Amino acid sequence: MLQNLHLKNVGPAPELEMEFASRLNVITGDNGLGKSFLLDVAWWALTRTWTSNVARPRADATGPAKISFKFHTKTKAIDYESTFDRPSQTWTGKQGRPPNPGLVLYAQVDGAFAVWDPARNYWKSKSADSDAQDRPTAYRFAANEVWDGIADGHTTLCNGLIRDWAAWQKEKGRSYQLLLAALKGMSPSEEEPLKPGKLTRISLDDVRDMPTLTTRYAGDVPIVHASAGVRRIVALVYLLVWTWEEHRRASELLGQEPTRQIIFLIDELDTHLHPRWQRRVLRALFDVVSDLISGGEADIQVVTATHSPLVMASLEPLFDDEKDAVWHLALEKKEVSLQREKWAKQGDVHDWLVSDTFGLRQARSIEAEIVIEAAEAFMGGRLSECPANLNTERKIDAELRQQLPGHDAFWPRWVVANDKSMRKAKAK
Repeated sequence: MLQNLHLKNVGPAPELEMEFASRLNVITGDNGLGKSFLLDVAWWALTRTWTSNVARPRADATGPAKISFKFHTKTKAIDYESTFDRPSQTWTGKQGRPPNPGLVLYAQVDGAFAVWDPARNYWKSKSADSDAQDRPTAYRFAANEVWDGIADGHTTLCNGLIRDWAAWQKEKGRSYQLLLAALKGMSPSEEEPLKPGKLTRISLDDVRDMPTLTTRYAGDVPIVHASAGVRRIVALVYLLVWTWEEHRRASELLGQEPTRQIIFLIDELDTHLHPRWQRRVLRALFDVVSDLISGGEADIQVVTATHSPLVMASLEPLFDDEKDAVWHLALEKKEVSLQREKWAKQGDVHDWLVSDTFGLRQARSIEAEIVIEAAEAFMGGRLSECPANLNTERKIDAELRQQLPGHDAFWPRWVVANDKSMRKAKAK
């Protein structure tokens, strides 16, 4: 499990450090402050590969750029530091075999995935006659490759979702049963299960048998025609099943037990999902990985970034201070900071939106926020805080009527304040 990540002169701040919780780590914060970057560096720390661009030192760095990290393998703790070597434009590394962190998966926000498998991307021998020389350092899937497969020269590394799903469905074997269970577990609700329909053909120019999903409104819909949210979850489910099954088979060939350590990095799992789905997706993922993929015996650590207050609300029954942590990236005086937040249940999603995690002053439209703030300043006698177009009771009242519905919870406060004001005026 990943324990610590320490960045100096690289990334969004001169220095950042995370002490990871053992089970769940949620990273929040505004756009552009470094959530995805932290996930990229965490992937590199665990696998010593980059999914895309190599991290570079900050332009204002006055000293060496360093990435330090700690994690547990199944037998020992690893403490590692890497420095960016400017002449070679690479990060330095220790000689010899890198440590084995277990199975590492990274779901990126653009639909790309990366997998590091200790049975297929790691080996003991580096002799000239070893076929291990030809093993990939990791499996990196562009969004389209998840569906269509990837190959390295004449070697097929992955058949892709469309071909594998069709083959599994025809065979009705272990892989298909895992797929069915995982789809059921990751469904948006019990009333809307992700359930495979009959295989079909969708084009004269594509001879592949195309998987479908059964819907309540249009029968069996080809998976490539499903909504963006459904495709994202289906791709995630497929990669989970594919990764675990290939790891299990590779472990059998090597005569070793499958790993019992799984680290899952996920960038905005809630992307494209309806609020009803957002409310259950992260908890469902834990169940799928634990109960279906690993047989319930693995140590699982999840590091995820989110912008969703519903995801945060969904964690309230699950969150354990000893196993879980929420991290917040904030911009303070033109400098990015990373802080571990004290966990506190907010309950209503409205309260999550106005909490320190998301930082809205009002969980409303911008116009409604402006007039309510003006009304509160007016009621408090702070007329200097009211904008010129909202500096009288009449102007504020007219704008409140324009922006707020009749049942809004703010109306009683405003009505009571006006009533008091009128009684004072009459008394004078």
